[in-house]
Amino acid sequence: MESDKSTSRWLGWPAPEALTRIGVPRVRLVLDAVLFAAISCGTVVSAYLSGAFPGWYGVLPPLGLALAVAAIVAYHRTTHANQLARSLGLLAAVAGLGLAAHVAGAHVSATLLWIVVSVTALERLPLLVALATVLVLSGGFVDADETGVLGAGVTTVAVLLTGYSLRLDAEARSAGFRLLTQERAAREAEAASAALAERARIAREIHDVLAHSLSAQMVHLEAARLQIEAGAERETILERVVAARAMAREGLAETRQALSALRGDVAPVEDYLWELAREDRAEVRVVGARRQLPAEASQAVRRVAQEALTNVRKHAPGARTRVLFAYGAGEVALEVRDSGVPGAASAAGTVGVVGASGLVGGAGLVDGAGLSASGSGYGLLGMRERAELLGGTLDAGPEGDGFAVRLRVPA
Repeated sequence: MESDKSTSRWLGWPAPEALTRIGVPRVRLVLDAVLFAAISCGTVVSAYLSGAFPGWYGVLPPLGLALAVAAIVAYHRTTHANQLARSLGLLAAVAGLGLAAHVAGAHVSATLLWIVVSVTALERLPLLVALATVLVLSGGFVDADETGVLGAGVTTVAVLLTGYSLRLDAEARSAGFRLLTQERAAREAEAASAALAERARIAREIHDVLAHSLSAQMVHLEAARLQIEAGAERETILERVVAARAMAREGLAETRQALSALRGDVAPVEDYLWELAREDRAEVRVVGARRQLPAEASQAVRRVAQEALTNVRKHAPGARTRVLFAYGAGEVALEVRDSGVPGAASAAGTVGVVGASGLVGGAGLVDGAGLSASGSGYGLLGMRERAELLGGTLDAGPEGDGFAVRLRVPA
């Protein structure tokens, strides 16, 4: 693995982002343009000052500079496409112009062109190829510099430091771009995951409300159908139809409440519990400091309270019911406990009959495949699954003469 990284560092191209100007600060672009213009002017002026281009030969320095600029521009394109042969050919053309200037006697102009070739090679070519290019041109530095090896050595070191610094700067900018791309991808994945989780939550809400309401209506309507076929009294049949209508009205109200909860437009949990318990004359006690609850935790508390009180109403009529809601450290807890059916054994009437609310009072009249397939999926079993999805717990069971339901969810 280490050898692969080392090979890639010496023979690999800089990252694509490092070979573009995207993300370079405007000030840096202006400075680069000024520096490039200064080098261009210096190349032409030094060529004239050398006296190597008298008379009509004076058109050669600007023409040579134009060719060099065109070659450098094309070199940037070929390096971005990782075309090594073409890139080296273009640099060779610029180096050749420098050699022509050197032969003509414009040594400073030649040195400036060779410096540009060396720096751009170090900045954009594979590192090993770039170092070989600088090594080749270092001979030209020695021949063109009047101070000999010492001056050429200083020039070569300066070229190496400048070119490699530009390379490191471009690679650091490239790494920043890659991190930004990864962060955006992670945010998109997180948003997609959140959207899926929200869809699942909406699906659970719709299922909990509609499955309960529609299955209960199915029970009553099927019972009405069987009674009609059996020639039952009009009042008996009407009872079933009215019960189905009541279930439809209740389901509509619950659906509206669920939609309000999904929009976040809901009353505090305590207010909902007091309103819910008022219908059953249940005692409600709230412990702890109020705080805003997450939507799913709030809905879990509401649904469990609703299910528990509904089952008390249907399976333990007349029982005394107590509701305790407590804000804890990092969680909330709900307890719904009833005293059992007055004067009856605890097994005869508890809230423990889960998901069968639609069958109460109709077991003797409704039978057959028409109802065997209907199940609400909305009882305490469904509430337990909801609590576990949130990382909480739901326990339900007999307690004394009555029944107790206890919910704990993180919040």
